[in-house]
Amino acid sequence: MEFRNKQWTFGQQTAVMGILNVTPDSFSDGGCYDDVDIAVAGAKQMVLDGADIIDVGGESSRPNAQPVSADEECRRVIPVIQALADQTETIISVDTCKAEVAMKALQTGAHLVNDITALYGDPKMVEVVTEANASVILMHMQGTPNTMQKSPSYQNVVTEVYDWLKEAINHAVDKGIREDLIIVDPGIGFGKTFDHNLQLLRNLEVFRQLKRPLLIGTSRKAFIGQILDLPADQRDEGTAAAVAWSISKGVDIVRVHDVATVKRVVKVTDAICR
Repeated sequence: MEFRNKQWTFGQQTAVMGILNVTPDSFSDGGCYDDVDIAVAGAKQMVLDGADIIDVGGESSRPNAQPVSADEECRRVIPVIQALADQTETIISVDTCKAEVAMKALQTGAHLVNDITALYGDPKMVEVVTEANASVILMHMQGTPNTMQKSPSYQNVVTEVYDWLKEAINHAVDKGIREDLIIVDPGIGFGKTFDHNLQLLRNLEVFRQLKRPLLIGTSRKAFIGQILDLPADQRDEGTAAAVAWSISKGVDIVRVHDVATVKRVVKVTDAICR
């Protein structure tokens, strides 16, 4: 798969995406990277620890999160992306659902757009991604970050999320995005209950039928906290277990906070599974 001027071959090894939230209110690392120099240093450490992709986000998508303006989001992410593009060779992703932010990030040096609304949130996003010939992650979410956990409901969560992602792929392709530039994400924790999340994880192989690289984001999420009865900053072992399981079910990219630990988990699991 091409990430503009970079390439990655899926199927040979699992890609590790390091989470860099330059926000004050993200559920796990909010406020940790609210200074540009600190954020860049943190990203560089992730690269040294084995991150293949750095995902830079300037707006929290935790449950009940309040939106921020495009200007504020740009103020947070663009200097960091600029520095990473200048100082590293890693693939850079921008985690945004705003076309203006995505456009400036791609112009600055980002390779990939991680859109939690799967291009439905901003009507201009498709044009931005297409014109930049950028790769894009299409994620499933029921509702919005402000509403998604109030009463998520499905008849069959696996079938419904699969069908929704299939339609999202078709929508993107119909709008001019190359299918070979699309990654899919079932959206663990985004409009799902505890049981919904476990059902999706148990059936991840179903999403291989979409024939697109599959990303999973389980890092430190609430369902792990429910299992372990631990706060977000003590869920890395639970995350590691979910990562190993996900790779065994065919996942191509794992999105995580603790890159160093997960990279080791990935190497061992890949050796067994691949």
